[in-house]
Amino acid sequence: NTKHHRRRRRLTDCRPNTMVHRFRSSRKRGICNAIYAAATMFAILSQSNILRRLPSSSFVSSFSIGTTHDVKMNWHRGPFDAKRSAHPSSFARSTSTELPATATSLSFDSSTDIRVKATSTIMIGRHSTLKAIIDKTDAYVSLFGFRPHPEILSSMHQSLHGNAASTSHVLVPTVGPAEPRPPHRMSLISLKDKVTRNNHPLSLHAMTDMVRSSCQSKGTIHLMVCVEDDFPAAPVAAALARAFPLFTKKTSMREKKQSKEDDEDGEGDEEDTKRLVHVTFLDNEGRVVKNDLELKAANAAAEGVRLACRLVDTHPEELTTTAYAQECRALFENDDTVTIEEIVGEELKEKGYGGIYNVGKGETEPPRLIILTYEPPSEVMTDDNEDASSITLVGKGIVYDTGGLAIKSRIGMCGMKHDMGGSAGVLGGFMAAVQLRTPRKIRLLLCLAENAIGPKSVRNDDIITQYSGKTVEINNSDAEGRIVLSDAVAHATKHYDDCDLVVDMATLTGAQLISTGKLHAGILANTEELEQRAVKAGLASGDLCYPLLYAPELLKKEFNSKVADMKNSVKDRSNAQCSCAGHFIENHIDSSYAGGWLHVDMAGPGSKAERGTGYGVGLVLSLVGAPGFDERS
Repeated sequence: NTKHHRRRRRLTDCRPNTMVHRFRSSRKRGICNAIYAAATMFAILSQSNILRRLPSSSFVSSFSIGTTHDVKMNWHRGPFDAKRSAHPSSFARSTSTELPATATSLSFDSSTDIRVKATSTIMIGRHSTLKAIIDKTDAYVSLFGFRPHPEILSSMHQSLHGNAASTSHVLVPTVGPAEPRPPHRMSLISLKDKVTRNNHPLSLHAMTDMVRSSCQSKGTIHLMVCVEDDFPAAPVAAALARAFPLFTKKTSMREKKQSKEDDEDGEGDEEDTKRLVHVTFLDNEGRVVKNDLELKAANAAAEGVRLACRLVDTHPEELTTTAYAQECRALFENDDTVTIEEIVGEELKEKGYGGIYNVGKGETEPPRLIILTYEPPSEVMTDDNEDASSITLVGKGIVYDTGGLAIKSRIGMCGMKHDMGGSAGVLGGFMAAVQLRTPRKIRLLLCLAENAIGPKSVRNDDIITQYSGKTVEINNSDAEGRIVLSDAVAHATKHYDDCDLVVDMATLTGAQLISTGKLHAGILANTEELEQRAVKAGLASGDLCYPLLYAPELLKKEFNSKVADMKNSVKDRSNAQCSCAGHFIENHIDSSYAGGWLHVDMAGPGSKAERGTGYGVGLVLSLVGAPGFDERS
């Protein structure tokens, strides 16, 4: 090899032609050469029958590859760093790079037929729970479809620890009653045994990250998640769904070559590009969870999250306000329990929705207010729930936010396709609640507009009249989200007498990240009871949230205007501006409304690493009491 090639030498992951890391440090080169040779020999043996003829799997158990500790995915020094790894034969590597996007099919059920087809198996759970299941060696065949040597799983588990999320991978022969198959990739993902009070007990955010980095980019993957006896499966399903986004516009030479071959012979190898992920839930004893209601809720929640992620990831050239409306109609065109109404363009102005109209009037596609109403079928209504009051969901759907004439910077504008994340979250939650036939009337109001620059764009200093009848002086056209939400909240509180809770959700302020961070939404509630209910729903669903300061009488002065009822942006940005934005919306609640109002600012948790997270789906399902979602049956 040339000096250049030596510098770029890589280590195989027990699979021919697969590279995971390049080593540039000369002091590690000798170790790398030895491991490279051993890994190559192991890969060759794996492709032959030699390994299956061995009386035991001791050779495999002494060659455990790929242990990663803590969520930060830091580089470790390798097999001789005893402080990092309790298992001396494990080699630490980073798994922070997201795998290439492929078509991924995701399913949740209790069937174990997937064991025979799976090319890799991943077991996920809290550290102590994993140990209890691994110790039940007589259950290996029923879990995995073959019998890995107990020392393999024991060594993998020992290399992990219970005070941080970590993962270990190894390639094992498929010894057991099953038909002979190629070597199988086994992974253990260990989650923290104990978390603080503002986190989900199963560390769902860490679970998403670890699954995303541990799953191979193609093949059939069997995920086994230990939800124990206390935690419902659906929130876990929602967390797993985030690891498998649907939207991509990526191309590759492989795909181009495949497309060419398809054109020539009319068929292609679908398995080369498709990834099948089958999820099985386990209880404390390692038994498969078979409750139909829980599994139905898991599938619905996952579908809702993947829908929300796809919408948030779609670029604004495709996801216009018109295309968004078509998406909504397509989702429920065959569902008689859902009706759809639209108020579009100039009709908004005529009917008094001055907020939505003025924000979106500068764009070529008209702004619109979409109203979806779910009426539960009579068969799901019982004496216990027939008097349940309705809930109204409101979502901010700014399909792109340039800032308007108060234009954003070049850097600040990138990623503003995510500004409709609130609408995507409530739409995904609404869809899942409808699929689960929630025994409660639910309405969904989507405020769709593009905050664009054009000759008709609203100007700073303009005064608009909102649906509440109040006048607003525009002093920042880039604070448009609160304006469109105010129209919808005013509509809901004025016209829906049977509604006792209005929930608005939006990527509203950058200040939310400062107030409650990147993983917890900031919430504003008009009662302490509702505030506690929302926090509890966040912890149960994994869509974490935390209260903001609620003090409208102290913050109202920030919107004082000399010529209108209020301005749309604060005077002092250092005075609880995240709370102020919520109070602006609250100011437009109809005076006759006596129910609850919950504002959810999810600017931080709505996206991660330039991808939508589907935040809001789980929170909505928990708040509306969707069957099977947040409690064990």
